[in-house]
Amino acid sequence: MQPDSRPRVLLVGAGPGAADLLTVRAVRALGEADVVLADALVTDDIRALISPAARIIEVGKRGHRPSTSQDFINRLMLRLAQAGETVVRLKGGDPSIFGRSGEEREFLESHGVAVDVIPGITTASAAAAEFGFSLTTRAGARRVLLATGRTLEGVAGGWATAADPSTTLCLYMGCADIDHIATQLIAAGLPSHTPAIAALDVSRPGSRLVRSTIAALAADLANEKNDAPAFICIGEACTDAMQASAASRVSLPHVSSRPTC
Repeated sequence: MQPDSRPRVLLVGAGPGAADLLTVRAVRALGEADVVLADALVTDDIRALISPAARIIEVGKRGHRPSTSQDFINRLMLRLAQAGETVVRLKGGDPSIFGRSGEEREFLESHGVAVDVIPGITTASAAAAEFGFSLTTRAGARRVLLATGRTLEGVAGGWATAADPSTTLCLYMGCADIDHIATQLIAAGLPSHTPAIAALDVSRPGSRLVRSTIAALAADLANEKNDAPAFICIGEACTDAMQASAASRVSLPHVSSRPTC
């Protein structure tokens, strides 16, 4: 079989922020890159793993703020790859979970560029590990639903399908619209006292948990007055996190030096 000689782009998942949650393959890719297109949420510890010889181009996207357009990112990746650069598109979380990997793969492959995806730990898994709860339980949480609060058209709708006591709803990019989403869930039959948590700065220094209910979470988040990356989880599976004390929280090590792989 002939080796694939096409230009290539690597879509690399940076996970939630802690450098020691990266995969070995991701660390290797960062060390071999000529140019890295980095999301705004990529931490300094992860940036420290990028080859010193590589250029870092900021292509951040943050909700309700000026952001780099997807079309610009697509065309920049294409131009760099066609120029023979080893290109890494470094994304927070996992590229295939609300990371636009499908759009980028389709665009690049349509122009003759090969794409490799290196997965990253998604925030739902990292938050569950850090704050001591499971996304599923044998007692009743039999389904995990990963959802986003935003779509191309604006606020996402159709929340009735998530109003199921056996569902753990993992909500990405939902803080700005949680009041609207909670209202729809309650109207669809989800009890207003259903546990709900917001995990802020997951796996990073200063990470913390807002414990609440679906009815009160919007108000409790408003009191935070902070623009930290936040992940929302709704459902009975959150009960362990609701009951856990700060002393019992799982503490993930903070790594600031370059690991050997």
